[in-house]
Amino acid sequence: MLSLAACTESAPPQTKTLVPQPLSVETTDGVFHFGPQTVLTIPDETQRPIAEAFANLFTQTAGFTPSVKTGQEGDIVFTPDTTLKAEAYTLCVTPKRIDITAADTRGYFYALQSLRLMLPPSIEGNTQKEENWSIPAVTIKDEPRFGYRSYMLDVARYFLPKEDVLRMIDCIALLKINRLHLHLTDDNGWRLEIKKYPRLTEVGAWRVDRGDLTFPERRNPKSGEPTPIGGFYTQEDMKEIIRYAAERQIEVIPEIDIPAHSNAALASYPEYACPTVKDFIGVLPGLGGYNSEIIFCAGNDKTYAFLQDILDEVMALFPSHYVHLGGDEARKTHWEKCPLCQARIRREHLADTEALQGYFMGRMSDYVRSKGKEVIGWDELTNSKLPDESIILGWQGFGNAALKAAAQGHRFIMGPARILYLIRYQGPQWFEPVTYFGNNTLKGVYDYEPVQPDWKPEYEPLLMGVQASLWTEFCNKPEDVFYLTFPRLAALAETAWSPKGQKDWPGFLKRLDNYLAHLSQMGIVTARSMFNIQHTVSPTPDGKLEVTLECERPDVEIRYTTDGSQPSASSNPYEEKLSVDKDMTIKAATFSNGQQMGEILTLPLSWNLATAKPLVASPKAASIVVNGLRGSLKQTDFEWYTGDLGKDFSLTIDLQQATDINQCTVGCVTNYGMAVHKPRRVKVEVSEDNQTFTEAGQLTYTDADIFKEGNFIEDLSLDTSGAKGRYVRFTFETPGNCPTGHVRPGQPSRVYIDEIIIR
Repeated sequence: MLSLAACTESAPPQTKTLVPQPLSVETTDGVFHFGPQTVLTIPDETQRPIAEAFANLFTQTAGFTPSVKTGQEGDIVFTPDTTLKAEAYTLCVTPKRIDITAADTRGYFYALQSLRLMLPPSIEGNTQKEENWSIPAVTIKDEPRFGYRSYMLDVARYFLPKEDVLRMIDCIALLKINRLHLHLTDDNGWRLEIKKYPRLTEVGAWRVDRGDLTFPERRNPKSGEPTPIGGFYTQEDMKEIIRYAAERQIEVIPEIDIPAHSNAALASYPEYACPTVKDFIGVLPGLGGYNSEIIFCAGNDKTYAFLQDILDEVMALFPSHYVHLGGDEARKTHWEKCPLCQARIRREHLADTEALQGYFMGRMSDYVRSKGKEVIGWDELTNSKLPDESIILGWQGFGNAALKAAAQGHRFIMGPARILYLIRYQGPQWFEPVTYFGNNTLKGVYDYEPVQPDWKPEYEPLLMGVQASLWTEFCNKPEDVFYLTFPRLAALAETAWSPKGQKDWPGFLKRLDNYLAHLSQMGIVTARSMFNIQHTVSPTPDGKLEVTLECERPDVEIRYTTDGSQPSASSNPYEEKLSVDKDMTIKAATFSNGQQMGEILTLPLSWNLATAKPLVASPKAASIVVNGLRGSLKQTDFEWYTGDLGKDFSLTIDLQQATDINQCTVGCVTNYGMAVHKPRRVKVEVSEDNQTFTEAGQLTYTDADIFKEGNFIEDLSLDTSGAKGRYVRFTFETPGNCPTGHVRPGQPSRVYIDEIIIR
């Protein structure tokens, strides 16, 4: 047998096939060939399932199946080494033999995943191919940085069929992800059969159909409406998922979200809501407005018995050591008014409803712990007394609320929304399907470092690991789930597994391409957002526009045209910022080896009197309103400007000389579901000296004009004939809070402006 002493270490690994990147890699001459006579030798029957699963990869695609036997001699030999860390492995490939050493089944499994990624991607297919079934001679020493490497899948907002969950497990196992956190319950659906309470799936798993409306636009259900949308996993389904994941060394962690995000449960059993709730409770198809404030009653002892019954079935079903109890975003409107909750506060000597949530979560956590399980909760648990020994998942902003738990000696997991929430846009928004908020790009995820320099020394030992989370509000089919997950989960996997300080962005991309080729052979369609171009168009002091084109992949070239024609591999190479001083349509795309890689970016730049003129005493970001470029329907695409939430704002343009002003137009967007609406009033004033202003005109709108449903752009134009001045001030009055009947009643609305046009 090849001695492990031959497995020498090297400097930072240079492999071009493995994601996540191993601890150390050394390549040597030669290749190992797989064939009908290849034998995998295992030390005992414990390793047979993973060895046979690897051997079976060859059956359909290669036309042969390596055999598996116990013993010490063979072509691929498993050898135990208890001195290695959990999940670690060494892999020594020579032309004659492969030696795998590990301390446990997980280590052997991860070694096989590395072998799998070194094979031609067609190994993942289901038809026989003529391939050179070989891998290069190499020595790898590998171990994970974190023991907790997690992917959260929200199956409550969008029910992902069991077969697609299994496909997802295959994809994440290749990345050495070892936790699958299933968000099983929310306002929008209850997805797990609970035998004692059948209405949880008879009622709670189904919602109304709101057609093509996006999640934030959907109105609440009415009593008696049909509820055709949804689905659930039977307990037998979930056993299959758990078993399938376990075979791939993945622990499935259930989340039962309490006390909030509970409309689906309370639609099924409304008696566990506060008695102050008088309205119909239904499974929400969207945000829910005031109905999202309906949560479990913390003053009713029967609520706790109900939840304990549910958790009994959940804990019996899931062998996971952990149960996630949620605890996030609990608005306590009803608790403030509920006589039962207020009596509980007095009886338990609690300070307020926030402390009542601490009591609620502590009581449920104690029950879970009494059954031998550990509790995970979202970081809102730090707002009151933390449940004993609870583990906190930091999600808000950059996840720093989890450090409040660490300061109290609690373990924690980092999953910051601003970086690791996969619901956010993954590339230039002009090319992406609609979702919430801003960007979490592939490179942003890859660059993430969970351990920050300003942490206290005692925090890092309490950090269990990291988690990327996919919320599925904007998913309507399985393809949407995979599109949002990949390739960004691969970037998170590298942070979770590979050593700190060993990141190499260009090298990662080459290795990523190989992983994505494997997924493609598995029939998985992934996002290509990393090949798209992000643009910036900025006014310059000399009255021109400066156009910057960027792609996060350094290994592609940008080609562009300025005459409106489609770019090709022979078009002008983008080498420096472009300067524009007239109407022009720029089109650009990325290319590699003569092949177009990304979508075509089209920038129709249009000139008017305001274009490229300076703004007076305005934030730098406001310059996008005079950059000659209109925004898209996504108000977060970096072509829209807004003021502070709930406040009026003004913008003053310096035309640099006295000018006749005949018409002023302002572009604004309505995104009803996100409470983005046009202003209550637009006022235009002119001045010669930027001191004394004269009104040139104004537009005023009613609630009926403002709070329209839909997602659309409109131009608000004023006839200002006869006005003249050097300075033009635009004042935008906020519409105020969204009215009753809106999908976001009582919430502040926002005004977004993309362009000011003066003629």
